[in-house]
Amino acid sequence: MSLVESDIMSTTMKAITELDKTKVQFVFTDIDDTLTLDGRLIPEAFSAIWRLYEKGIQIVPVTGRPAGWCELIARQWPVAGVIGENGGLYFRLHNNEMQRHFVTNANTMRDNQRRLDKIRAEVLDTVSGSKLASDQFCRMMDLAIDFAEDVKPPLRMDEVDRIVKIFEKHGAVAKVSSIHVNGWYGKYDKLSMCQHFLIKEFKITLKEAQSKSVFIGDSPNDEPMFKAFDNSVAVSNIIKFKDKLKDKPKYVTDSEGGLGFAELANHILS
Repeated sequence: MSLVESDIMSTTMKAITELDKTKVQFVFTDIDDTLTLDGRLIPEAFSAIWRLYEKGIQIVPVTGRPAGWCELIARQWPVAGVIGENGGLYFRLHNNEMQRHFVTNANTMRDNQRRLDKIRAEVLDTVSGSKLASDQFCRMMDLAIDFAEDVKPPLRMDEVDRIVKIFEKHGAVAKVSSIHVNGWYGKYDKLSMCQHFLIKEFKITLKEAQSKSVFIGDSPNDEPMFKAFDNSVAVSNIIKFKDKLKDKPKYVTDSEGGLGFAELANHILS
């Protein structure tokens, strides 16, 4: 970070070196712009996941990405499970069996998708330059509108706000990531599924796991996690969202994206 950026955030965020690493057993991590850099999963971040895993630390990606991505991640990455579609589901490969958990049933998912189709049509008709996210075809729970992944140049923040308002006008929840606006019907988010995941898979509540857990993210849709985790971390690209964050993370890395995640891993393992 620049000195100016450091001054902006210094009143609420601490250096990653101040995080107590001695009891960490769980690392919950966002994916896009937290494990990635310029849209790619970089070797420093993926190597860091493996190094944490080899030390017995449970890694749980928590992402807005779709069910189709979660299937691959749960099966091929060294993770304890993966929470996808902003908390709508989690997948876990355990004892060589894929376990899939959803917040709602198949009939409700189909009904919600019909409602989301109306939102999709309105957004694409009224917000010039917006696009359906390229991974929409493998989503089960939500609608993702691209404003900065394949959209070049990215939409302005006032245009992103218009997309959010269209979702909300139709009674849907809408969250802004670093690349998409994700919207859905239902009372869930990343945090609620993390809490459920810990209880169901590890028989421990988030309250009981606070000193053992870290969350790292990068954007406004991570705010519930930043607020709930005592050890909440952001990679330094959080700076561009500083004016939109009501609940800021407790710690910040010096580096952006996957390099920031590697920085956190290095601190935990040092």
